[in-house]
Amino acid sequence: MIFKIYYQDSKKETPRRENTRSLYIDAESKPEAIKRIEDHNPDFNLEQIELLTGKALEYEQQGVNYKLVEY
Repeated sequence: MIFKIYYQDSKKETPRRENTRSLYIDAESKPEAIKRIEDHNPDFNLEQIELLTGKALEYEQQGVNYKLVEY
């Protein structure tokens, strides 16, 4: 399953919408995706995890910023 993770680079700063970034990860479940992100990027402030399927996944894959993160 492909998940889109919305995050801020630091837990120490107050979250601001302008600083929200995203990445894509392939994981078996939402908890596994969260664990893998937190294990490799402990400073990230995770905001939202979205499962991408069907047309939403197709749309994201067409974007220039689409790249699966490999851990």
